[in-house]
Amino acid sequence: MSPENTPATITLRSTGEFALFGAWTARGIDSHLLNDQTISAPATGPMVLDAARIDALDSVGAWVLQKLLLRLSEGGAVVTLSNLRPAFSQFLAVAAEETARLADTPPEPARRPPSFLENIGRNAKALVDQALALLSFVGEIAIAFASWISHPSRIRWRPILYNIRSAGFDALPIVGLISFLLGIVVAYQGADQLRQYGANIFVVDLVGLSMLREFAPLITAIIIAGRSGSAYAAQIGTMAVTEEIDAMKTIGIAPMELLVLPKIIALLIALPLLTVFADLLGVFGGMIMARAQLGVGFGEFIERFTKAVSITAYLIGICKAPVFALIITIIGCFQGFRTHGGADSVGRQTTRSVVQSIFLVIVADALFSIAFSALDL
Repeated sequence: MSPENTPATITLRSTGEFALFGAWTARGIDSHLLNDQTISAPATGPMVLDAARIDALDSVGAWVLQKLLLRLSEGGAVVTLSNLRPAFSQFLAVAAEETARLADTPPEPARRPPSFLENIGRNAKALVDQALALLSFVGEIAIAFASWISHPSRIRWRPILYNIRSAGFDALPIVGLISFLLGIVVAYQGADQLRQYGANIFVVDLVGLSMLREFAPLITAIIIAGRSGSAYAAQIGTMAVTEEIDAMKTIGIAPMELLVLPKIIALLIALPLLTVFADLLGVFGGMIMARAQLGVGFGEFIERFTKAVSITAYLIGICKAPVFALIITIIGCFQGFRTHGGADSVGRQTTRSVVQSIFLVIVADALFSIAFSALDL
């Protein structure tokens, strides 16, 4: 065994004198050497550690040796390290300086939890920063769209058609089912009250106006926000985490033109069509429940429907859809691009995209209601 591989040991020669042997290195030091209680200073007299037989010393060994000297001198004994090679003295000096520095460094004060007002300030600042980032993102979308308009050859039709299929056609079953059930629920809830006053035929007004003006566009937008908006955030977030977006920029592909604009245009086309589909299924569900609960036949229902529901009510619901589509797509893509770190960040941003999209869709619907009321529509 070479001297550099000899384990570090300490041997008692006589009272108050120990000999140090072997390689005092990271590989040669036993983890129990520092706390070996058989190595102790004598009750009286000095103590000598003979380091002449130390074959190798590195920073780890110097640190252990310095700690050993400090432990032995804690009781007031005079401990001397003798015969240490000059080449090893520098390691020991550095270890002594670092030990003294750590001893003089005061512990970090415990951080107090933020106060209520501090939390409000931080949350407000984060909200303002996010709003400014969203505004900047909208500006980038506008610039990319202007580039498309000025150079129509750059329009990517294949991603647009793919997104129309995935966000529109593939969503028909769930949108139709939810709208159909919602029409049934609206008619069922109003049936008892209308029957009491002998106003069964007015179930047509209730179902037609509520579905066309409010429920169909709103429930369709909420479904698409949970279904497609989350998919947008997850797709772009995963690409951001795996650095695919950086690779696209490197090879000269604009992420806005490939990932964002096709989704916006596709949803601007798909969501109004889905709203029309939801109108039809919702009214059809109301027709079935009106016939079952109130005895209003399909012919009576359709005749009353054409008189009670104007084209204005239908267009009001349809014109909400493009605004909802913009909100869902922009928020989903925006949160996707803000993803950083690992997979947990993808899930976090996806959740935020769904929550924020649904919240802003409901806020936009409330603003539409106020505006239409002010315009007497």
